[in-house]
Amino acid sequence: MSISIKKIKSPIEKEMQAFEKHFRSSMKSTVPLLDKITHYIVKRKGKQMRPMFVFLSAKLFGETNESTYTAASLIELLHTATLVHDDVVDESYKRRGFFSINALWKNKIAVLVGDYLLSRGLLLSVEKNEFELLRIVSHSVRLMSEGELLQIEKARKLDIKEEVYFDIIRKKTATLIASCCATGAESAKQNAEVVEKMRQFGEYVGICFQIKDDLFDYGSSDKIGKPLGIDIKEKKMTLPLIHALSKANKSEAKRVISIVKNNNNDNKKVAKVIQFVFDNGGIEYATEKMIEFKDKALKILKEFPENEARNSLEGLVLYTVNREH
Repeated sequence: MSISIKKIKSPIEKEMQAFEKHFRSSMKSTVPLLDKITHYIVKRKGKQMRPMFVFLSAKLFGETNESTYTAASLIELLHTATLVHDDVVDESYKRRGFFSINALWKNKIAVLVGDYLLSRGLLLSVEKNEFELLRIVSHSVRLMSEGELLQIEKARKLDIKEEVYFDIIRKKTATLIASCCATGAESAKQNAEVVEKMRQFGEYVGICFQIKDDLFDYGSSDKIGKPLGIDIKEKKMTLPLIHALSKANKSEAKRVISIVKNNNNDNKKVAKVIQFVFDNGGIEYATEKMIEFKDKALKILKEFPENEARNSLEGLVLYTVNREH
C-alpha cells in the first residue's frame, strides 16, 4: 500500500504554502548577489520532505503555530547550508538535475553562501527566543559532520562493519529527519519524553530512507531496470555489500574489496560485484532490515491518537520504503 505525496500533504496544505514565504524571508539579505543565489535555491527545491515532517509532527498534537514555522525554516536553512557545502566538498556540479551553486558561482561564493545560511538559521532562532529548537537542530548538524568524517575515514580502508555503517547513516542521514520530528513536537509544546519519542521515530524513518537508497544501486525495483553500481564506483560501502562480504569466504571477500578499491570504473568488474551481492543475500538482508526499522517507526506512531496528521506520517513512512526513486 503506497500513498501519494499529494494525499500526505493534504492536512498541511495551507502550512506548506505559507512556509515558502517564511523560508524566503528568512534568507533575505541586503546583498543583491546573495538574494539572486537564495532565489535560485528556493526555485529548485525538491519534494520538501523535511518541512512536511515538521508540520505533520506538530499537527499530530494539535495546531501548528509561529514556532512550527520557525522550526521548519531553521531546518531548511541549516540543511541547505550543508548541501551547498557538500557540493563543494564532492566537487559536484549537479543536484537533482539543477546546476549546483559552486557550478554556477564557483567554490568561494558557494562556501560563503553556506556560511550565510548557517548564520541566518542561528539568528532566526535567537531572534525568536527558540533556544530549544536551536539546541535540537545544532545537535543534528554536529552529528551530520561527524557522520561525514567517519564515512571518509572508513572509506579509505573499506572495512566497514555493519554496526559502523548504522552509526554513519544514523548521524549522516537519519539525524536530520529525527530533528524535523523532534522540533515539530517541541513547537507543539510537548514534554521532553514525547519530543524524544518523535525524534526516535524520525531516526527510524531516516535509516529506512538510507537503506532504500542503498538498494536502488542494485536496481532492486522492476521500474529501475539495470543495476547502477554508482555507490560501488564511488567506493561507498552500503548495507547489501557489507552483508554479502560478511557471508563470503576470506579470499572472495578480498577479491571483491580489491575491485571496489582498484577497478571501480571497470563496468564488467562492477557487474561482478553486483552479482556477488545478489548471490550472497545482500539485497534480501538489507530489505529485511529496512522493514524492521519501518515497523519500529510505525509502532511509535501507534502510541499517539489517530488523526489526519498521524495517517499522513504513516503514509510518509510507507512512501519512504516504497518509493521508486
